[in-house]
Amino acid sequence: MREICFDTETTGFRAKEGDRLIEIGCVELSRYGISENKFHRFINPQRDIPEEAIRIHNITNEMVADKPTFEEIADEFLEFIKGAKLIAHNSPFDESFLDQELTRIGKGKLRDHCVDVIDSLEISRKVFPQQQNSLDALCKRLGVDLTSRNDGHGALIDAQLLAQVYLVLKQDQESMDIDSLTLSGKKLDDIEDTHIVIKASEEDLKAHEAFLELLAKKCKGTPLYKMEDEEFKALREKEQESINSKKAKMEQFIASL
Repeated sequence: MREICFDTETTGFRAKEGDRLIEIGCVELSRYGISENKFHRFINPQRDIPEEAIRIHNITNEMVADKPTFEEIADEFLEFIKGAKLIAHNSPFDESFLDQELTRIGKGKLRDHCVDVIDSLEISRKVFPQQQNSLDALCKRLGVDLTSRNDGHGALIDAQLLAQVYLVLKQDQESMDIDSLTLSGKKLDDIEDTHIVIKASEEDLKAHEAFLELLAKKCKGTPLYKMEDEEFKALREKEQESINSKKAKMEQFIASL
C-alpha cells in the first residue's frame, strides 16, 4: 500500500471559523525509504494571511496572490493521494482543514479519497511516552537534520522531515507490537504473514554476486559462506583448541601466584 507523509500551512488555527489552506506538501514513501514522488502547491486562500501566521511560515499575501485556489488544484491533489495511507503529525488539524476545503467544493471529506489517515503524533507518544513529541523534538532526538527549517516552516519541508521521522517511528512501533504479541502469550507462528515476498531480479542477483566476489577478495583465506561443512567444522575445532590452550595457560599462571 502506498504511504504518503503530508503537511499543510494555513492562515490560522480554526478551519471552521474561516481560516484557509495556503500550502500543501506531500512526500510518498517507497520500499527503500523516501521516493522522489512529491506533490507541492501554494494556494490562494481568498482572504488575508494574518501577521502572526506569516511569522510562523513566512508565506506572505503577495506570495499566494497569483496562486490557484484550492478548487483549482483539488482534482490533482486527490488523484495523487488516491488509494494511499496518509500520515501527518497531529493529523486532526490538517484533516480538519482539508475536510472544510473539500466540503466547500462538494467533494466530501479527506477520508473519502484515501485508505486511512494516520497520526504520527499518537505513534510517537507510544514510542516515547512522557516526552516532548513535537516534530522539532523528534527530529532532534532522532538526529534528523533541521537546517531546511532555518527560513521558517513549510508544508513540503515539514512533510520531508516527517517522512524521515515516520520511518523510524514505524520500525520502533512494529518492534513494540511484536513484543506485545509475545508477552500476551500468542505465538508468532500462529500469526498470518501478509507480507508480499518480492523475488530478486536478475540485476539484483548479479549485484549480489559482485559484492560477494569483492568480499572474498578482502578476506584472508576462504570466506565462511564458501566453506564446505567439514572445512567449517575443522576451523571451529581449531579455534576452540586455541581458546582452550590460552585458558589453560591463564589457569596455570593464576595458580603460580
